[in-house]
Parts: sequence; structure tokens; C-alpha cells
Amino acid sequence: MPNKTVYVKDEDLPLFDRAQELVGGNLSGAILAALRRFIELEEGRLAGFEEVVVRVGHDGVRQLRFSGRLLAELSELDGARLLQYRVFRTRKGKFALHTQHSDWKDYPTDANWIKDLTNWRKMLGIAPMQDWGEFDMAVFETLEELRDHIPDKLYRRVADLEAHPHIEDLDI
Repeated sequence: MPNKTVYVKDEDLPLFDRAQELVGGNLSGAILAALRRFIELEEGRLAGFEEVVVRVGHDGVRQLRFSGRLLAELSELDGARLLQYRVFRTRKGKFALHTQHSDWKDYPTDANWIKDLTNWRKMLGIAPMQDWGEFDMAVFETLEELRDHIPDKLYRRVADLEAHPHIEDLDI
């Protein structure tokens, strides 16, 4: 088995010692796991993907993480509810659909609604409109499988993005 020598600064030795403790003494296993994760993330980043973290469950208390690229999003707001859809293309070529359904009747009674109305970050779309409701994520192999789970307007947008390059380089 070939050997590789890794030179470590004295101040970084505690980091290596801790990694070795966490993997039960096999430091090369920890280094390999870290390198695999680094390569996966870096290759994805170079291909235009990023690490995506979405909230799921009631009030979005759990989180899921994957490598993907946001294709399109749509918010539908009416007097009874807020529906938000976000469609991602995953690094493995699948479609990830993240949804949020918030019924106004379920609005937290202990929330400060005046503060919500004056929150400029929410009004400008920088922060999520609501942090309550039902959050869900589903993964689809094909665009056709995704079709029945999103509004037609969003489907047309995603289909158009899939049919044309995301970035078109112009030689002008």
C-alpha cells in the first residue's frame, strides 16, 4: 500500500488528534472521508451546484441538505393561505420540489403580527414570508413526474429552463 506524507503545523495537531479520536484511531479514514466530501462539494460548485438546506415538517423544524441548483420558484398568496414552491435540479439530475403551505387560520397567536408587517426583509423577499406551516420535500426522476405536483405556470418556467441553457455565452 503506497504511503503519503502529510505535513501538519504544530498549531493544527490538536485538530488531527481530535479527528483521530472521533474515528476510533484510524486517521487515514477521517482524512479520506473529508477529502471525499470536499471533492464532491467542490466538483458540484464548479458545475454550478451549491449546498442547499431546506426546512421540512410542521413549522419546518427539521432540515434536509443536498447539492442542487434552484431552477424556479413561485409564491401564491390568497386570503386563506400561502403556497410556496421551489424547484431544484439536483447534482444527480433529479428534480427536488420544496413546498410550504401556510394557512392563515393556523397563524401563531403568540406571534407579533405588527412586527411581521413592518419587517422590511420579508417585504423585499430577502427573508421567507412565513416561518410556520407545513414544509415538504419530494424528489422526482423526470420533469413529467414533477408536472402534476406544481402549478402550470411554474411547470412551464421549469420546462423552458430545461429546454434552454441556463447561461448562454454570447460572442459579441
